[in-house]
Amino acid sequence: MPLLNRDSKAAALRGVPMFEGLPKSQLHQIARRVDEVELDAGTALTVEGKVGKEMYIIVKGAAVVRRKGRKLADLQEGAVLGEMSVLDGQPASATVTLTKDSTLLVTSRREFKEVLDASPRLAYRLLVTLANRLRDADRRLVG
Repeated sequence: MPLLNRDSKAAALRGVPMFEGLPKSQLHQIARRVDEVELDAGTALTVEGKVGKEMYIIVKGAAVVRRKGRKLADLQEGAVLGEMSVLDGQPASATVTLTKDSTLLVTSRREFKEVLDASPRLAYRLLVTLANRLRDADRRLVG
């Protein structure tokens, strides 16, 4: 049973770096396009090599990111995942599994595209987020 109404979803989104600084009206617009789901620990949200159809935001809970069985990162509340597959339709680069029972906000590829089309500011924030991830990955590779 959903616990979050649209205002609560908007408040949860405000705490996510990708959505910081967006006006309240845009946060409410996004909140209308996300669903709240509660999933058990052990649930795989993305599977390496499989095309993802949804983007997730951890509202409450935690997850682990693994590639080829190797742990890459722990994700906490406020983390966004699955956005790359949702954007480009390519297979997920890693498997993300919940490590705690979790509450998430989830949106489909179509819904997320509509949100980005309506919010150039959010599209820019997403580009910055992805650029930062790429730079971090590059630093880890180069050392």
